[in-house]
Amino acid sequence: MPIDSVCIYCGSAGHVDEIYKKIACEVGIALAKHNMRLVYGGGHVGLMGTVADATLAAGGKVTGIIPEHIRSHELQHTGLTELIVVDNMHTRKSIMAEKSDAFVALPGGFGTLDELFEILTWKQLALHTKPIIIFNVNGFWDPLIALIHHLIDGHFAPENNRQIFKVVTTVDALFAALFAQEDENFDPEDKWR
Repeated sequence: MPIDSVCIYCGSAGHVDEIYKKIACEVGIALAKHNMRLVYGGGHVGLMGTVADATLAAGGKVTGIIPEHIRSHELQHTGLTELIVVDNMHTRKSIMAEKSDAFVALPGGFGTLDELFEILTWKQLALHTKPIIIFNVNGFWDPLIALIHHLIDGHFAPENNRQIFKVVTTVDALFAALFAQEDENFDPEDKWR
């Protein structure tokens, strides 16, 4: 399946290390270069705003999905190709998943974790078969990756769940993973065995 759109989960906080902003910018430029639409949360702040601005500046297309209660605080990005305003966070996540061919988690906070774990769970339950990639910038996600392996080692998730996501550390590796389309040898029935 070709990858035409990529959902980026990332932080909305602005006071973060410059290395994370730099990577968000590089990812946005690369999305535009590869003619992949960015799908994201619709905000203009933090890494969210950085990746959207970089994609747009490089000539790419961006779809933002933002809940009304966030938009009303004037946090919406006003220069997007498409902005969809929804009732709540659940609808936002559902539309983001529907409009995306792959999912990438850049550094972020609680919201990023919520989005990432929901899409991992949906894949675990065979609700989708799309690629999920954790972009581990500067070791940011090391504790999370260790926790996921701890859950699997403790048999709270099946062994094959190690294959439902990939971890990358560079923009080149990210796009190599997106283009690879490898069979993940993943059977969701293992969850109940």
